[in-house]
Amino acid sequence: MSRLERSRLARLGRFDAIVLTSALWFLGKFVRFSFPPLFERISDVYAISTAGLGTAFSGLLMVYAVLQFPSGLLADRLGSVTVLGGGAALAALGALALAVDTPLAVLIGAMLVIGAGTGTLKTVGVRLLSRTYPDQTGRALGVFDTFGAFGGVAAPAVVVVFAGLPGVVGAGWRTTFLLAGVVGLGVTAAFVTRVPARIPEEAGGADGDGGVPIREYAAMFRSWRFSTFVAVTILFSFAYNAVIAFLPLYLTRAAGLASDTANLLFGALFAVSLVQLLTGEASDRTGSLPMIVVTLGLATLGLGSIVLLTGVAGPPALGAAIVCLGLGSHGYRPVRGAYLMSAIPASVAGGSLGAVRTLLMIAGASSPALVGVISETAGFRPAFLLLTAALAVAAGLSALLWAFE
Repeated sequence: MSRLERSRLARLGRFDAIVLTSALWFLGKFVRFSFPPLFERISDVYAISTAGLGTAFSGLLMVYAVLQFPSGLLADRLGSVTVLGGGAALAALGALALAVDTPLAVLIGAMLVIGAGTGTLKTVGVRLLSRTYPDQTGRALGVFDTFGAFGGVAAPAVVVVFAGLPGVVGAGWRTTFLLAGVVGLGVTAAFVTRVPARIPEEAGGADGDGGVPIREYAAMFRSWRFSTFVAVTILFSFAYNAVIAFLPLYLTRAAGLASDTANLLFGALFAVSLVQLLTGEASDRTGSLPMIVVTLGLATLGLGSIVLLTGVAGPPALGAAIVCLGLGSHGYRPVRGAYLMSAIPASVAGGSLGAVRTLLMIAGASSPALVGVISETAGFRPAFLLLTAALAVAAGLSALLWAFE
């Protein structure tokens, strides 16, 4: 091998961390977002109500939520690679448990295992990438979140394909989880083999101060600006998680669209996730808060338009509103991560980010169950109006932070 070829390989090797970490996040989001397009089928197979489906999905999200702080805390002590690799392997095993026809109890148990495994991926992944690429955090997190969002793009399409084919070891739709589990284990093996060499500070194991007291993680919340931004993230998570859980059902039951059309429009929500590369880059150049205000404003406009257009417009108009919602929602995510990592001291980055994500994900985990109940008592439109209001308040609080910056 020539010197030039070795030099090129060395330059490409710098991207091992971002590619493999992002691939794990893609698979984590893929397996989670495979459930909403399958709610109609799962409801028929197991004779479970909408409220029951919402509660089961909330259980997955709740386990995901409560793992945020412990995973960040462990990453501060044991190292990011150890914690992230273990979580990814657990999620892959949970997916494999769904590859065969099983009773409802096994389905719910596997959903909880997937929630636990994927609960390590975002907090620890953000920590790992912000340390690996300290001068390009916004760009790195933009790539990371874009990979994750494309997990949502791929999931509905893959579900549709496999649902119409004979199954490998179970019903056709279960092949989705077989694929996710097998590929997940392979990517996890590559991650734990390749990435440690790209993170010098983790070469010996833990990269943080294992003696950081718990009270230092709570100290951040004494700042009104930090606590206000935490409120913004909680409101966004509350709205967004309910939207991704029930948008396919909303489009079929409230908007009257065919199931395949609804799933395609649901995929469009994630197809625009490339905007994260632009907003992440822009936040590195112009600052995070202006981009946060713009993106949350777009998300509010998009979701509000979906509600207003229901019953009076067809798929093209609803699709445009979903694209607007997707641009705002996905554009917000890497900027949120960059803002938080710039505000949190490096010594407590994993645990503090984990604490914030625990709060926001608990709020997000509760919303599908709440929307499921409201949809059965008052209808889907009032439920989605509530979610629109939550986004509007988040945008307003972000504007307040920007005004007093």
